[in-house]
Amino acid sequence: MALTARRVETEKRRGMFGDGRGLYLRVGPTGARSWVFRYQRGGRRRDMGLGPIAEVSLADARDAVNELRRGLRQGLDPIEGRRAAKPYQPAMTFAEVAEQYIATHQASWSNAKHAYQWRQTLGSYINPLIGALRVADVDTARILEALKPIWLTKAETASRCRGRIERVLDFAISAGHREGANPARWKGHLENLLPKRSSVASARVVHYAALPYAELGEFMGTLRSRDGVAAAALEFAILTAARTGEVLGAKWSEIDLERRLWVVPAERMKMRREHRVPLSGAALAVLDRVSRVRTSDFVFPGQKPRAPLSNMALLMLLRKLGRSDLTAHGFRSTFRDWCAEQTSFPSEVAEMALAHVVGDKVEAAYRRGDLFEKRRNLTEAWAKYCSTASPPSANLRLLRAS
Repeated sequence: MALTARRVETEKRRGMFGDGRGLYLRVGPTGARSWVFRYQRGGRRRDMGLGPIAEVSLADARDAVNELRRGLRQGLDPIEGRRAAKPYQPAMTFAEVAEQYIATHQASWSNAKHAYQWRQTLGSYINPLIGALRVADVDTARILEALKPIWLTKAETASRCRGRIERVLDFAISAGHREGANPARWKGHLENLLPKRSSVASARVVHYAALPYAELGEFMGTLRSRDGVAAAALEFAILTAARTGEVLGAKWSEIDLERRLWVVPAERMKMRREHRVPLSGAALAVLDRVSRVRTSDFVFPGQKPRAPLSNMALLMLLRKLGRSDLTAHGFRSTFRDWCAEQTSFPSEVAEMALAHVVGDKVEAAYRRGDLFEKRRNLTEAWAKYCSTASPPSANLRLLRAS
């Protein structure tokens, strides 16, 4: 069936969708949409990009295809004709196109770390093998050469690398730097050449190490005996059940002490939605302590001027406390387990406290509020529990004595 203008704007499935006469709408893994003219020349199938839908309408794409088909009947190859008409441009390498992709998209990424992670994974595992290649020459064999060494040993990293290669190549196709199908696509292609992640032992989900809530009071007593910004940041993260990145990036301009409220802006949230955090008395006490060493708008300043504390500082703190088995993020699980097993608060209140999406789209449409007052009661109850130190076990007393 022929495409419609509405379908062109709303189609969410990835793939190629035909309009007829060789015109296709390509929807990439990021949702980017562009036009492709597919034709045969000398027994070989060729794909010619016609531009993104933001620049070329459906009607314009159809007109372009009609004109190109007239040229084909006269023996003209559209791709070769385009190349001949273009001024000479040095061919771009995969690494150069990847950098263009990152520069174009990083403004829309919710976490500033994404750009760093992109450059880190591509620089460590992909660019040494295909980075210097012309992006038009990257093929299935080269991609497999880069992925196979880590596919079985670092399954999560390898899967992310494959997805990032696919996005870079889709970007290159839309920008006119290469033609044809994407050799990094998984469905119907690499899935036939690589084992599924579910069958790779190292791909099993490893949850963040979490402290059992019964041991939390003892841990908090030890934590509160420590001075320094890192100890304050970890205590604040535990009391608010916030993600580590949200805490480390917290700014004084986001905090209303009179209303006992912390508003995390949407651009710093995983789900890209503003999150209101009620502050307990214990959390306000932490803020009072760190306000005495205020050097910038960051609540928990790092060693560098006007920079926040680094995530590594919390990991080092846990090591100094003799708890290298834990992660800062794992205390969110401690909070959730405590909510479920030790309180009567509804699960949706706990989930909203963690800034999780509650229910399906229908439920979300009817629940416009964020259960803020109920979450304030939950936060105070959690702070009270965190201050209730349980007696150390016999094993722990022996360890301390030794």
